Amino acid sequence: MSEDLQSRQQYKKEKKKGKKEKSKSRKILFRTFLAFVLIAVLAIGLGGYTVIAYISDAPEITSAQLENPQSSTIYDMNDQEVTDVAGKEYREIVPLNKIPKHVQNAFIAVEDVRFWEHGGVDIKRIGGAVLANLKNGFGAEGASTITQQLVKKSFLSPEKTIERKVQEAYLAVKMEEKYTKKEILEMYLNKIYFGEGAYGVSTAAEVYFGKSVDELTTSEAALLAGLPQRPSGYNPYKHPELAKKRRDTVISLMEKHGFISAEESEKAQSTAVKDMLTEQQKDNTSYDSYIDQVIYELKKNGISEKDLYTSGLKIYTTLDPKAQKFTDKVLTTDEYISYPDDKLKAGVVLLDTKSGAIRAIGGDRIPGEEDIKKGYNYATQLRRQPGSTAKPIMAYGPAIEKLKWSTYKQIKDEEVEINGKTFRNWDRRFHGEISMRTALQWSYNIPAIKTMQEAGPENAKEFAGKLGINLENVYPSYAIGGFEHGTSPLHMAGAYAAFGNKGEYNKPHTIRKVVYPEGKEENFQPKSVKAMSDYTAYMVTDMLKTVVKEGTGTMANIPGLPLAGKTGTKMLPEHIQGEGVSDAWFAGYTTDYTAAVWTGYDKTTQETYIKKEDDDISKLIFKYIMEEVSKEKETADFEKPSSVVEVEIDKETGLKANKYTPEENTVTELFVKGTVPETKPIPVPDKPEPKEKEDKKEKDKEKDKEDKEKEKDKKEQEQEKKEQEQKEKEQEKKDKKDEEDKKDKKEEKNKDQEQKDDQGKDQEQNQENKDNQQDNEKKEEGSTGDGSNKEDKEDESSSGNKTDEQSDGGSKEDVTSQSNSTNKTEDSTDAQKKDSSSTEKDTGG
Repeated sequence: MSEDLQSRQQYKKEKKKGKKEKSKSRKILFRTFLAFVLIAVLAIGLGGYTVIAYISDAPEITSAQLENPQSSTIYDMNDQEVTDVAGKEYREIVPLNKIPKHVQNAFIAVEDVRFWEHGGVDIKRIGGAVLANLKNGFGAEGASTITQQLVKKSFLSPEKTIERKVQEAYLAVKMEEKYTKKEILEMYLNKIYFGEGAYGVSTAAEVYFGKSVDELTTSEAALLAGLPQRPSGYNPYKHPELAKKRRDTVISLMEKHGFISAEESEKAQSTAVKDMLTEQQKDNTSYDSYIDQVIYELKKNGISEKDLYTSGLKIYTTLDPKAQKFTDKVLTTDEYISYPDDKLKAGVVLLDTKSGAIRAIGGDRIPGEEDIKKGYNYATQLRRQPGSTAKPIMAYGPAIEKLKWSTYKQIKDEEVEINGKTFRNWDRRFHGEISMRTALQWSYNIPAIKTMQEAGPENAKEFAGKLGINLENVYPSYAIGGFEHGTSPLHMAGAYAAFGNKGEYNKPHTIRKVVYPEGKEENFQPKSVKAMSDYTAYMVTDMLKTVVKEGTGTMANIPGLPLAGKTGTKMLPEHIQGEGVSDAWFAGYTTDYTAAVWTGYDKTTQETYIKKEDDDISKLIFKYIMEEVSKEKETADFEKPSSVVEVEIDKETGLKANKYTPEENTVTELFVKGTVPETKPIPVPDKPEPKEKEDKKEKDKEKDKEDKEKEKDKKEQEQEKKEQEQKEKEQEKKDKKDEEDKKDKKEEKNKDQEQKDDQGKDQEQNQENKDNQQDNEKKEEGSTGDGSNKEDKEDESSSGNKTDEQSDGGSKEDVTSQSNSTNKTEDSTDAQKKDSSSTEKDTGG
């Protein structure tokens, strides 16, 4: 009854004011000028001329813009329209007389308690707001009436400037002249956004409570009246406690201003929010995770949520729709990865490496229910320990940046105890002296901890801060990702992108620009920040390429794609039995894209933890997404800057390898220019000599070696010459002896022949004498002479044998002489060889 009485009294007051509306037209400019001269003087000292200039630029009031709610529109990276911020919009227009008074009063109590009294601008409220702004800064408190809010939502940008406030007030006064209070309130209640895709109070009643607006209770009306200020922040499905607190505030204001009694207030506040709500509606909105981040960034940049949903903004984003759809597909289906169960959660952020533009966000995985709003965003809202993905950020990056360590820097992997805590490696072993590259390749913990300690915890904190990871304190465990408050895939992707972008950090962002209804544009792309030297970025990247090719990250490797990345896990709590981890990460990048992936469960229990066979899922998610976005695209390799030198190192000495170092003892590593070790002889001298002297010594050594080789060649040639001359002398001597032998033999032969000739003459004479004697005897005796012939034959035989014996004896003597000569020559040659061998041994050949 009291409610009806108050409504009648208000109606009478409103009717009286309606009669005076004609006379108000003459006072419009005066009242507007007066109101904003007050604002100008109290706020920033503006003059009346400036106020008039602002008014002259104000847009025209049109009924179409007043009547239709204007949700902001989202565009992708190609300037193609994607969706409205509100997603699927529920709109139902209802006349004011169908909206109960207690519902109207709930909005009036919280938004504009003097609505029925002012003429569009509440001077009293302006004064209080100006004082608050002077004390706390411009924009600290608003003074907008319901009429002004309607104007702003329909015609103006949501930015908080003096110009906008002046135009807002001027148009509000003009609206009060053109429309009645009831018409203004009706348009307002049908235009405002309530979240969950609902525009207008009638639609909101259906969405949240499953009933028509005329069935709403005071408690329900108060809950709705509290939503427009922050539709998602006070969403009763997501934030029931905040929704209750806001609802109770509205109920208290209704009681304070006399719209309800104390008893009604107490009853309305006693109702539990969850008991009021109907089942949450399904929503066909696409890209929920991405739009959540868009809204978050807009709010961070000063655009309120209610303005976002009702001011008709054009929001140009960095969204790659193809990458986003593929990311959702990888997470929400088993087409690419066989997930162990639906409880396993995942979060993914895909960035443009060079600009930090967010191309896709995978906020959760709910197979078969893609059209349900996901709620919690595991890509952006998550805060979990990043494990070993922190090592390049907290340990090795700072060490290279501050200490200029090489990738070959030797670190002793040994038992370490700090502040009473003993650290260990994942394989529960110690590996002795190992290089920084090897330590990162196999993700050993102790070298990372020792590295951060040597680089300095404060330097590590500063280094991480420049990469968007802000830490209050840094402890030894931070080197291996034991962050007290955790981090998100969004922050890890931003940090890793800087390594792939030559040390330039770009804050991850979804918004390029916003265009307001009046055509004004505002750029939201962040500026690049130099986070580290180019040598640090390249050397970390080169080591992370080894991780993917030959280390713990091979499961994420994509053949033919220049890729760097790092794994990370968090070990199970001691009370949980089994092989596995509680969190599994992978962060990696090419020159074009960067992605960070987390997998795990909401709570790590004996039943819900990542089993050993499933800890590669984060790597596979990364691999499939990176492979898809890099497909049919030429991806450049990482370019080595001039500040980095590639050097072959002798593994035995740690010095620069020289030409004598065996290939199996060399390894190629990276050094900051100016820190390359000197090339020294092996073994290393006790006292290092200046490089110039050492180089001269090396040249002298080379020259000595060449001289020795020349001397050796010369001696060998001389020896060969001597041997040749000796052979020639021996041959000459032999030829001479042969000639003498021949001559002796010839003389011997001639002598023999003379003897033969003399014997022949004697024989002839004897024969002649015999013949004469025989003839005489024949004559005397008449004999035949047989005995005489036999004697002659015997003489011939005897003479012939004697000659043969002489000839054989001469040949035998010649052969013996020749053999002795040859033996003498060979003995001489052997002696020469023995001398030659002795010479070679003396030169060290």
